[in-house]
Amino acid sequence: MSSSADNVTTDVDVVIHRDGSPLQYQHDNIVVEVPVALVYNAVSHAVMMTTPTDLEDFALGFSLTEDIIEQADDVKFTHVQANKNGITVRIMIAEDKALALREKRRNTVAGSSCGICGIESLKQAIRPLKPVQTVNVSDDVIQFALKNIEQHQPIQQTTGAAHAAAWCDLDGNIILSREDVGRHNALDKLIGAHIKAGLSPHEGFALVTSRASYEMVQKSIRAGFGCLIAVSAPTSLAVEQAQQLGLKLIGFARDGRHVIYHDPSTQSHQENAHKAM
Repeated sequence: MSSSADNVTTDVDVVIHRDGSPLQYQHDNIVVEVPVALVYNAVSHAVMMTTPTDLEDFALGFSLTEDIIEQADDVKFTHVQANKNGITVRIMIAEDKALALREKRRNTVAGSSCGICGIESLKQAIRPLKPVQTVNVSDDVIQFALKNIEQHQPIQQTTGAAHAAAWCDLDGNIILSREDVGRHNALDKLIGAHIKAGLSPHEGFALVTSRASYEMVQKSIRAGFGCLIAVSAPTSLAVEQAQQLGLKLIGFARDGRHVIYHDPSTQSHQENAHKAM
């Protein structure tokens, strides 16, 4: 196994089987996945399995969407260092945020195979969030963005194993995109890049090449995004959160079609239509 120069993909020897054909021996490009330790003010907080790209963006986005910080200025500096076991990202945050994080860790009761780690009760699983300003996006704009997302996925094109999260302007032009083996990581990277670029969450929408789980909706709302579009299905909790907090949520976004699961601008019309059925 040999890694490429940018350490995003690696070559492996594979054997390809096709019915009725001789076995084929060749090389295949696969995406690199490494453990990344996030260390806040010299205290290890989490180890995430990620693609080793845009890790400063990832650290900033993760810190915001996991409520470790409230704003970008709470991060004083970030240092990324590779070692033989993976990558360590050291993040220096404001002291009051570091104290709050340490207190949270002391109060945490850890469980095995947890879906949302670092919580100690069911109540904490659904975190309170502020409503967002809905962003209205036309059907044509959504389809325009979908037609262009593939060219912003170089890792996916090479390996077939990466999710993408993109920020699109109100005309559907893709302004930023980030990729990762994990859909949450890709979105965190995008949110970090979005913050660093100083973009307004009210002047565009997020497009993700994955399903719209509750965590994806939660992260989008925490970033202030008013519209999230996913190429696959949402979950029930994702739709509930969108309804409660004003997020326009679209799933199954494919060439020529998409499904609107929640649109506050047409909610009253939809409710009247359901009553009439």
